[in-house]
Amino acid sequence: MERATIDAVTLGGSVAGLDFSVWSLFVRADIVVQVVIVGLLLASIWCWAVIFEKLIGLRRLNARASEFETAFWSGGSLDALYDNIGSYPRDPMSAVFVAAMKEWRRALAKRNGTRTSRVGLGDRIDRVMQITVTREMDRAERYMTFLASTGATAPFIGLFGTVWGIMNSFQSIALAKNTSLVVVAPGIAEALFATALGLLAAIPAVVAYNKLSRELDRYAGRLDSFAGEFSAIISRQMEEAD
Repeated sequence: MERATIDAVTLGGSVAGLDFSVWSLFVRADIVVQVVIVGLLLASIWCWAVIFEKLIGLRRLNARASEFETAFWSGGSLDALYDNIGSYPRDPMSAVFVAAMKEWRRALAKRNGTRTSRVGLGDRIDRVMQITVTREMDRAERYMTFLASTGATAPFIGLFGTVWGIMNSFQSIALAKNTSLVVVAPGIAEALFATALGLLAAIPAVVAYNKLSRELDRYAGRLDSFAGEFSAIISRQMEEAD
């Protein structure tokens, strides 16, 4: 009994003497596990950069859209608003307005007064606005695929590092011919560290992707609503010009 107690204390002291800090786990890990850890860390950092950029960008886009809608519905001249914005709109909603106004002015300069040409003009304006909405949303949704991919693959990449680390732990046990905790613990800790990093990268990416996707869908609906309202305004103006 006394001998077993001494062995347990010795074993406990040996385990306690091991360094299980993050850096030590990384340094002791196999090269494959190290590559996995570095890749997951970089993916996590890039995910957070994308998340902050998207959150700030969406807040800016909504603020500028509200500012533009205030000017648009103020009752002023659309031509004056177009001349004020110029050829460099600051946000997607202004870009949709500018694209439609350009087509409208170009058509007025060549208009021959026929009904067919007016119908064709309305179709062209609608098409131009939809193309602009699609292009602007593609820009707003940039890097969203990276968030989705990270959220879907990071846990499996971490699991691969874990499996690889556990395989190395079993090899160490076989070579040392010793199943004590001193031999097993470091390899298991290194392996589980890869899984932890995989979850660390995946969880924020999935949560942020779901939230940002809803915000982007809401903003896309806002652009579509404006395009439909502006198309109706142009249609009424074409009818009044008859």
